[in-house]
Amino acid sequence: MADARRLDDAAIARCLTRADELLGQVEAAPGPTARAALEAVRVLTELYGEALARVLDRAGPPLVESLAGDDLVGHLLVLHGIHPDPVDRRVARAVEALRPAVRERGGELELAGVEGGVARYRLTVKGCGSAAAGVEQAVREAVLAAAPELAGAERVPEGPPPPAFVPLDVVTRRPAAVGPGEPT
Repeated sequence: MADARRLDDAAIARCLTRADELLGQVEAAPGPTARAALEAVRVLTELYGEALARVLDRAGPPLVESLAGDDLVGHLLVLHGIHPDPVDRRVARAVEALRPAVRERGGELELAGVEGGVARYRLTVKGCGSAAAGVEQAVREAVLAAAPELAGAERVPEGPPPPAFVPLDVVTRRPAAVGPGEPT
């Protein structure tokens, strides 16, 4: 049975947005009170991170996996640098989760790797440019949601285009002789 005091995903998103707005206001405010408020947030964040780390230390593997798999808790674990899964594993899971939706749209998605703080992926999508851009944006958002500590997520350009067909007679034809004073 769900607790009525619990937040659903939409309420969590609203809270996160509001927290960002409020922190932005405090950061923009001059003076010692604003600095003290930011320091209080930093200290509380550090304490909550330590509390989460202690929970993970005492939890068995099934509970750790369950906690890490929860979107909100997983993000907190990343924020505090204590997520049990490495970045590349979280990114690979995000790509795998998106692959069926990309295939439904006639495309393919593959993780190329994570290097230098950037996830790189190969994406082929059939259809117009706006459809491809929408799928690419969804991939980028999902990857960065799974690994917010990354600096970015980039699409790897597809391989070189296939060689153009050049008829044999064009290659074997000799240019006409140019006489003196004629343009080349």
